[in-house]
Amino acid sequence: MPNPRNAKLADQIQVILASTIERRVKDPRLGFVTITEVRLTGDNREATAFYTVLGDEDERAGTAAALESAKGMLRSTVGQQLGMKFTPTLEFVLDATSEVAKNIEDLLAKAQASDAEAAARAQGAAYAGESNPYREPRETSGEQE
Repeated sequence: MPNPRNAKLADQIQVILASTIERRVKDPRLGFVTITEVRLTGDNREATAFYTVLGDEDERAGTAAALESAKGMLRSTVGQQLGMKFTPTLEFVLDATSEVAKNIEDLLAKAQASDAEAAARAQGAAYAGESNPYREPRETSGEQE
């Protein structure tokens, strides 16, 4: 279980990053960015910030380059506002949660459609072969010796 202090620091870093990106980063490559989560290592030396970008692959690549170029300014802003002895290094990772969720929803819809198709085919179907496919013991008409 993560340390509660680390969780609070991660939340504070997320808020600082989001507001700083919105107000101070003026890079034209930067798209519509949302910082979804920040994770800190146990020693608070490294922070991984997960983000999402609205748009296509070109906008995602441009936003990744813009965040990479603004990393130093963002790190110094985090250090100034938190007043920590050691400011964590920042790493930005594209959050693929929405894409994975959409992929899972598509797969579930496909499975539901194939189940409905199989149920429709089975509606009027009958078993092949005899009504009782199991072997019955033979009835003998006399006593066995």
